[in-house]
Amino acid sequence: MEEQKQQKPKIHPIKPQPKQAEPEQTPTPKAKLPRFLIRVIATLVVLAVALCLVAVVAFRDSLNMDSVKRWFTYRTLIRSDSGRAESFPYDGDLTDTFAVLDGDLLVCSRNAISLYSGSGTQYINESVGMENPVVNTNGSLAVVYDAGGASLYILGQRALVWSTNELESILSARLNKNGQLTVVTQSSGYRGAVTVYDAAYSPIMSVNLGSAFIMDAALSDDGHTLAILTVGQSGGSFVTNLELYDMSYSSGEYAPDFSCQLGGGVVLEARHTNTALWALGDRGLTITDHEGLSSGVSWADKHLRRYTLSGDGFAAALLGKYRAGSQSELWVVNGEGHRRTLELNEQVLSISAAGRYLAVLTGDRLDIYTDELELYNTLNGTQGARNVLLMPDGSAILISADSAGFYIP
Repeated sequence: MEEQKQQKPKIHPIKPQPKQAEPEQTPTPKAKLPRFLIRVIATLVVLAVALCLVAVVAFRDSLNMDSVKRWFTYRTLIRSDSGRAESFPYDGDLTDTFAVLDGDLLVCSRNAISLYSGSGTQYINESVGMENPVVNTNGSLAVVYDAGGASLYILGQRALVWSTNELESILSARLNKNGQLTVVTQSSGYRGAVTVYDAAYSPIMSVNLGSAFIMDAALSDDGHTLAILTVGQSGGSFVTNLELYDMSYSSGEYAPDFSCQLGGGVVLEARHTNTALWALGDRGLTITDHEGLSSGVSWADKHLRRYTLSGDGFAAALLGKYRAGSQSELWVVNGEGHRRTLELNEQVLSISAAGRYLAVLTGDRLDIYTDELELYNTLNGTQGARNVLLMPDGSAILISADSAGFYIP
């Protein structure tokens, strides 16, 4: 048999077929708005922008961040159409000392320290024994002390933070923005002593003076400079002196880095910012920076009736030609010593400043001004209110003989 040769199958390559071109898709034309509708929408947008601009100009004082803060802070507080919340009774009377502590009402009497929220909830009711209670606050903390006594209390976060009954005859106590405490006391063998405490209320510096009587002292808000106000004699008359101490020195023997005379007036209130000391007295206001440059105003020819240094970058003083009477002038002085004045022809019961606002309470009305003496808001029908406390957002607390209530513009 003949061997048959096996034939291998032949493989023919398959040529790829060219792809058929897909038919071109004609894009669907987009629907166009009618021309008149476009014009209507454009007109409405222009009108809306114009109305917003008009509203911003017309209500530039009320439509601001402070109004937003007030809305969030007091949204749960029931208020009338005028903005007044229902009043609540407090333990005490108008002879007590009042202050705002972190948006709450602080009431200090000889027998008790109390703290109330805007709705009247009492958070602190501390029994004390003080002859002359005095309050100083930095916004979030308050120091309450017995002038001439030994008791001192620090309050914050709606609680008593620290207290002592071992100080020697307190003359003044102040808190700076960092929570550091400066206390002026009498000291045996000296004419006064100043002690600075850190935020944990441990003493970090002490100055004893034997050459002049210490009237007041305040640590700058940044904690770098201590200002001491003393009273002495020069040329046979009493003068007020300012001494500045650098807190960076570690030596126990402190000497002033700068001193100057502020005049012959009596300093009634002091405030120490990061850069300058504000000293308000019966004869005028002096603003002295840490380089020794001074500015201010004099009201030596007028009677000082009321005053406040609690404003942000300004001081306010109510002055009269006579000690009594309804006619007076309201002065607002900024950090450069420039003043604005407002004539008043009615009896002013109380003034208060906070943030950029200034409140003036009369017999039947509360007027709230900006720091430029522009009228911000008015509340009529305040009969019975005898004291006003202002808060940095422009809201206020009205205090009568036996009750208090919040007012939110």
